[in-house]
Amino acid sequence: MSNQPAHPVRVSVQIKPQHASYQQFREAARRAEALGVDVIFTWDHFLPLSGDANGSHFECYTLLAALAEATERPKLGALVASNSYRNPHLLADMSRTIDHISGGRFILGIGSGWAERDYFAYEYEFGTAASRLKGLDRDMPKIMERLGKLNPGPVNGKLPILIGGGGEKVTLRIVAQHADMWNIIASPDDAARKSAILDDWCRKIDRDPSEIERTAMVNPQRIGKADDYVDKGITHLIIGIDGPDYDTSNLEKLIAWRDRR
Repeated sequence: MSNQPAHPVRVSVQIKPQHASYQQFREAARRAEALGVDVIFTWDHFLPLSGDANGSHFECYTLLAALAEATERPKLGALVASNSYRNPHLLADMSRTIDHISGGRFILGIGSGWAERDYFAYEYEFGTAASRLKGLDRDMPKIMERLGKLNPGPVNGKLPILIGGGGEKVTLRIVAQHADMWNIIASPDDAARKSAILDDWCRKIDRDPSEIERTAMVNPQRIGKADDYVDKGITHLIIGIDGPDYDTSNLEKLIAWRDRR
């Protein structure tokens, strides 16, 4: 793979909306913006994924609407919204609306969903991994169709679509068909292997693989492998920070690395 990436090197943050007040969450977003992150993501869950299982937690899309007003420069989005939680037409409309609130900074991040506890607590049908993926496959054209019908449409004419997941037979095909960005949680080598499969899917549908920005969630132990990711074409690295303190020290390391490049 070429050492000249098709996309600029970017560093972003996922601010987890758990174990913190809204004020602490908002302050973390403002600190991240001041540090120079490219995108502020949050996640789409209803209950904490770590720590106190009954700890404080806030909903994704209402937080994103608030962040659209509380920030000015970074792009915003979910990493990633569960397709099962909202009607696809509603999700498209909510995303378009936040795009306007933010002045055209919204990224529609989506995946097939997986957090069983969320599904049961909020009375959604959990189904199977296969059925949830089938739902994503079914709903992506509906989302795209609704985005094309809305008045006004997205600020910049087209809303960037990010799809998360690494399933080789279905997920990566959906990414090839619909996504502008793809996200995976994997080592540099595993991410590169999946990325090559995505390239194959793009060629099968006659799409230029370079159109899709490759992104990866990294844990603190993988910060030292940042150059390895970029060398393998994964140019956008994202690190999570957790409430209530929202320690940005590892984020600062990644931003310093990006700026050196």
